[in-house]
Amino acid sequence: MTRLDINEEAARCLLCKDAPCSAACPGGDPARTVRAVRFGNEAFAAKWISGCSEDALEAAEKACIHYDRPVRIREIAASLPEPPEERPLPSLEIDFLGIRCENPFFLASSAVCTNYEMVASAFEAGWAGVYYKTICLQEIKEVSPRFDAVKRPDGSFAGFRNMEQLSENPVEMDFEILGRLKKDYPSKVVIASIMGNSEDEWIKLARMAESAGVDAVELNFSCPQMRLAGMGSDVGQNPELVAYYTMLVKAAVGIPVIAKMTPNVATMNLVATAAFHGGADAISAINTIKSVTMGGEVSGKKTISGYSGAAVKPIALRFILEMSSNKVMRGVQLSGVGGICTWKDAYEFMSLGCRNLQVCTAVMEYGYRIIDDLAAGLRNYLAGRGVTCLDEIVGEEVANFSTPAKLDRDSMVFPVIDRAACIGCGRCFISCMDGGHQAISFGEDRVPRVIGSKCVGCHLCRLVCPTGAIGIAKRIPARR
Repeated sequence: MTRLDINEEAARCLLCKDAPCSAACPGGDPARTVRAVRFGNEAFAAKWISGCSEDALEAAEKACIHYDRPVRIREIAASLPEPPEERPLPSLEIDFLGIRCENPFFLASSAVCTNYEMVASAFEAGWAGVYYKTICLQEIKEVSPRFDAVKRPDGSFAGFRNMEQLSENPVEMDFEILGRLKKDYPSKVVIASIMGNSEDEWIKLARMAESAGVDAVELNFSCPQMRLAGMGSDVGQNPELVAYYTMLVKAAVGIPVIAKMTPNVATMNLVATAAFHGGADAISAINTIKSVTMGGEVSGKKTISGYSGAAVKPIALRFILEMSSNKVMRGVQLSGVGGICTWKDAYEFMSLGCRNLQVCTAVMEYGYRIIDDLAAGLRNYLAGRGVTCLDEIVGEEVANFSTPAKLDRDSMVFPVIDRAACIGCGRCFISCMDGGHQAISFGEDRVPRVIGSKCVGCHLCRLVCPTGAIGIAKRIPARR
């Protein structure tokens, strides 16, 4: 199987609890191997089956309970590289707001952290901290059902629609939970997320959070589906209110204050700079994007609500880059949220300036266990580069971004077709003819050929090729 085939096959895995395949394979854990491939760690996925015989892997495959056909565990195993030799891996410890975090991975304020038991389970699994589900003084009444998903062909979430609001617990209960979590898990970072509807409410909640012993407080200026006006993203789109409420809370407490931005704005810098001037120690972004999905009804109606998951990651990265490039806010730390599922996603956020990462949708879909692959993948990536600490990668890609006006328009790169990898499907030809520059020929021999006199180097062909048979040539001066 090619690397692409491995990923496709691993994507079929149901990620079962107490997976029958692993139970049938003494001395190994095929489910863990497949999960490692699923989450971008195929480089060392084989280590969980290194002690398994062919017969054991066959037994594991026969035990697979997939509703269609068993996952091809043996073929995946045969296609994996040898597990690398054990080597020292760098620590993932990092300072955020002067707080030492064992790793950058936190639960985002959401349905994944609504009570003591949930957060304790996440801490035990290896998560470094939590932004506890947002606490308010209003009575919260939720609708049913309140979730919907846009799915990929393999059934995983491309995007997730969420109509859930804030914590439904009594306020005193939530702060008691936060205090107990900090007492029972002193090495973990506990952050209270709050949302007020007036000056007094913001101050009261912030002081209650500080009294509970939390490490920091996050101001939720961003929730897009609040039932009551004047809360959440209604505030987050108003720079004056963001600055004012941030200033009030900052003056009321001595713990760090984090302002959570809404993406439902044309530019985030205006509001983020307002939070900075209000005294925010950090900015977190993004929250969910106002959107419409047609598949799911809420209380028999359709409505606008928040959208999250992998589909929003490029938008989140755009806002993070915008703030990282803001010279006025230099020194303000960033917490990245939005579509983080693999260690590669985590790296992208950190490379644009984030020192802290929040995860929600991926946990809702796959559980707290994804921390294993997030942490292991990031550690192995750092080790492979010879990087000894996370600080070295924070913001390293920011300088590589430029404005459209400064891009090189005097040279181009032609696509190159690898004949051995090409299967003659003609996808490159179709896309180039109907969406490009008609620069590929495709005849009865089913061999695509680039027409150099027409090609402009857009590389649409490379992006649609299903086998990765199209590569990049050397950059040359552009035709005039």
